[in-house]
Amino acid sequence: MVDMPVTSTTTTTLVLRFADIGVATYVSLRVVGSPEWLVTWMVAEDVLLAVTAALAEALPDPLDGEGISDALIRSLAAGPLADVARERELARLLGALLPDEAWDLLRQCSDEPEPPVLFVSPSARLSRVPWGLLAQPTGTDDQRLIELADLLLAVPPNIANAPRPQPHPVDGLPLLVLDPKVPGQRPDSALGSVLGRPSPDTELARHFGERPALPTVTAPVELFRRADADRRWLASQLAQQPSRLLYVGHASAAPDRDGSADQAALHLAEPEPLTAADIMVMGLAVPPRVALLACASGADYRFDEATGLVAAMILGGAQVVTATLWSLPTTAGYRTATAGGADPMSEVIVAVDTAHEDATPARAMNRWQRHCLRRWRTGDAALSPVYWAAVMTFTVDGAR
Repeated sequence: MVDMPVTSTTTTTLVLRFADIGVATYVSLRVVGSPEWLVTWMVAEDVLLAVTAALAEALPDPLDGEGISDALIRSLAAGPLADVARERELARLLGALLPDEAWDLLRQCSDEPEPPVLFVSPSARLSRVPWGLLAQPTGTDDQRLIELADLLLAVPPNIANAPRPQPHPVDGLPLLVLDPKVPGQRPDSALGSVLGRPSPDTELARHFGERPALPTVTAPVELFRRADADRRWLASQLAQQPSRLLYVGHASAAPDRDGSADQAALHLAEPEPLTAADIMVMGLAVPPRVALLACASGADYRFDEATGLVAAMILGGAQVVTATLWSLPTTAGYRTATAGGADPMSEVIVAVDTAHEDATPARAMNRWQRHCLRRWRTGDAALSPVYWAAVMTFTVDGAR
């Protein structure tokens, strides 16, 4: 390789693209604007099968015939993401998706004052890969992909290039939709409370009580478990042009591959879920920044036509969408599975909310995840990668 010219005013952008063609998965890594900087390869079938099997064991999504409680115990207390040493082994297995030539290119690009930006476009079979955790299998250290670049998920061209509303100003108040109360659901049911009983003494109540937001309330606890937060309420709140939207609650992903991505849905305070198709048909005025902290809210890439919740938000006007690649265990689920008293779900929510206030929210998310990785390495088991590695950000229009 020749030396890449780097200036203090230029941030290198790379694109890592996977494509399933039949039983094979082809990959390319390129530097935008430098066609000579290109690595291409095919992922061996045995590597692909090993990666998907390891992820199935590691993630909290239930396996066939497995109950939710057993899935949480497996993932949070016994699986590869429950132990630093086993997580490192998983990271090297995931890192085998990239050959040494790709790792060399990434390292050369990372030798800059500001981290390069790496857009990842995964294939359907690799849609749940926590890209930030990848480590080079032949490496002599534990350096991860997120330590070489700021990672973003690429928005499919058909969505990024589609006609979209002009984003409105970002100087309005944030809109908070926090654990809306789905009618007919007990707090401990499948669509029950994500955050538990509202209380002014919780970390989240204190965090959100320190800043003005929509909807207007007299006390922070009124932001949680609202029974009026249905789609009409959401539309009326969005009509006030909030600067950003933070949704914390339940989402339903459409069936993988054979389903329709636009049937992925958010569960509001109404019997019928709000699907991605509904969001697009309603023409909701989506703010420039959106965070969807819900079960597999960022699962668009599980489908050949990636028209899920992320796409719906971008087509509605969002430029930055932070979402999750798999289901995040509720606070109660975490404490039951681990017998611990920590609250990693609240920590994720506060971190995402804070990052979305930053001038470069996607980069802020990456900085937080690098901080989480450092804590994890030093034995802070309460900050499980099951939570922080699940979060990824999609951007368009040059937003970072």
